[in-house]
Amino acid sequence: MKLTEPVPGGPCWVELSTSDVPGAAAFYAALFGWRAATDPRPEAGGYTMARLGEDAVAALSPVYRPDQRSAWTVSFATEDADAASDTVRSEGGTLLMGPMDVFDQGRFAVAADPAGAVFSLWQPRAFAGAGLLDAPGALGWAELLTPDPEGALAFYPAVFGWTVDATERYTHWGVGGAEFGGMKALDGEEEPQTPPRWVPYFTVVDVEIAAATALGAGGRPLVPPRHIPGGPSVAVLSDPQGAAFGVHAP
Repeated sequence: MKLTEPVPGGPCWVELSTSDVPGAAAFYAALFGWRAATDPRPEAGGYTMARLGEDAVAALSPVYRPDQRSAWTVSFATEDADAASDTVRSEGGTLLMGPMDVFDQGRFAVAADPAGAVFSLWQPRAFAGAGLLDAPGALGWAELLTPDPEGALAFYPAVFGWTVDATERYTHWGVGGAEFGGMKALDGEEEPQTPPRWVPYFTVVDVEIAAATALGAGGRPLVPPRHIPGGPSVAVLSDPQGAAFGVHAP
C-alpha cells in the first residue's frame, strides 16, 4: 500500500463483525499486538476499538443476528456518503444500511457491489479513520475477490474515482495512482462456496511467523504462506470465529 493515511476514495477503516468479541480480541492481540477497549455506552452496541499504541487500527463488534457469519468489512472514505450511496445504486450496487450518522464521528453506509461484495462508505467528521496504515499490525492492502472482474472495473471507479492498473495476472486499485489494493477473480483456489468479498490484508514482518502464530491462537490457514514473484509474501487466514483476512510482508 502506498497510502499511509486515509484519503477520499481510499480504504480508511476495517471492522470485524464477530460472534465472539472477547475471543476475537484475544486472537488479534496475540497475532498483531492489538489492545482492545469496548465503548461502555449502551447505544454503542458493544463496539470495540483496537489500537496499536495510541493509534486506532480496527474495530470489533457483535454480529447483529445469530445466523450472521463473522466477517471483516473494509470501509472507504468519501466526502459525501449520501452522494456516494446514490452513485452505488445508479451503478447497479445495493445499499444495505444507511446513510446514517454515528454520534459526532462521521456518517456511514453499508453497500454491496453488483456481484454482492460488501463494503462500507465513511464520511469523516470527528473520526477520520485508521491512525496507522501500511505498518506492522495495521491494514496494508485490500483485495476484492469477485466472479465478475469486468463489472467491478466499471463499478468501483465510477463510485470512488479509482485509478486502475490491470494486467492478465492481477488488477491494482489506486487513488491518484497511489495503490492500496487489488482484485482477483474467484477461480477455484479459494474454499468452495467462497462468496464475493473484500479481504483486508494486515502488514506483518514475517508471514510464516504470523501464520504459525495465528494457528497457535486457534486460527486456520485458507491460503498457505507464499511469495509472489516481484511482490510481497502473503497468506490468507481465518480467525477462530471464521472471519477471513490476509497478512502480507511487503
